[in-house]
Amino acid sequence: MNAALVHDYVTQRGGAERVVLSMLRAFPGAPLYTSLYEPRTTFAEFRSVDVRPLRVNRIRPLRRRHRLALPLLASAFSGLHVRADVVVCSSSGWAHGAQVSGRKVVYCYTPARWLYEQADVYLGERRRAARVALAAVRGRLRRWDQTAAASAARYLTSSRTVRDRIHAVYGIDAEVLPPPPTLDVAGAAREVDGLSPGFILCVSRLLPYKNVAAVVDAFRRLAGEQLVVVGTGPEAASLRARAGANVRFLGAVSDDSLRWLYRKCQGVVAASFEDYGLIPLEAATFGKPSAVLRWGGFLDTVVEGTTGVFFDRPDEGDIVAALRELTSARWREDDLVAHAAHYSEDKFIAGLRRAVSEVG
Repeated sequence: MNAALVHDYVTQRGGAERVVLSMLRAFPGAPLYTSLYEPRTTFAEFRSVDVRPLRVNRIRPLRRRHRLALPLLASAFSGLHVRADVVVCSSSGWAHGAQVSGRKVVYCYTPARWLYEQADVYLGERRRAARVALAAVRGRLRRWDQTAAASAARYLTSSRTVRDRIHAVYGIDAEVLPPPPTLDVAGAAREVDGLSPGFILCVSRLLPYKNVAAVVDAFRRLAGEQLVVVGTGPEAASLRARAGANVRFLGAVSDDSLRWLYRKCQGVVAASFEDYGLIPLEAATFGKPSAVLRWGGFLDTVVEGTTGVFFDRPDEGDIVAALRELTSARWREDDLVAHAAHYSEDKFIAGLRRAVSEVG
């Protein structure tokens, strides 16, 4: 049985891209089809993979700003025909629309949030033109999306929260197969200049629903602590403008630098509405606790009092209280590392291969 993979777009260094790399390790030699591919801004490992971008990739500006491609992606993936016994679609809204000659397995990070939930949360309140444009095509895209979902032989997903959302939106019973933290603890580490150990780390794309602004604001009341923010996104300029002197933005960093940051931080903070809590697992592999929003995927991957603390709202006061609790508590490194080990890449690969074999 031969397999092929399809992913929405490969232009970033994020959690979904790390999952795709694990999928490629599950099926060595499988081609990867995607709408947009920009080797310079995603993980270097993709350069050794048979990546097959679609025709829309010829529009070079879209590789830098993939959100501008939204009106084109449904038709782009509908025109993709993949010949393989089984096609694994890694999708948060687009890849599951590919046409296949064999059986289709969808690994769904979430039903398209901008189709089924409030666009303000994900596009930002200031992007009125984008919201108006989306409203004009939402009905057609929903019909396309429902048809694409129904074409799958099997649905997999990352967390209980997304499993429930898939059932509510599509009426499909998905199997939860948590993706692994894949940042190698034993790999090389590169020191970040000008940082002293003991900071709080926030690793996030800088998007409205990630609530990094609330984290930045919290550090106005945590004058004795330093926040280090890793990540890029459209909110970068506004976040820098509101940040105090004890907040440092690093933008995108290499895996070597990210390892050093995890090793030297006190802990991690995340206030995002997250479908899967990958960042706390990455932190736990390095023996570091997390302060996270009591929502979504974090409920699956954080054990309160053992691997981290929760706060109930993504606002300044709740985050301050949680970080004070995190920094004053004593954490057992062995418990953190043992918890993360339950989410190994070997377990993920075995589960994915089993699902593929059962539909093949």
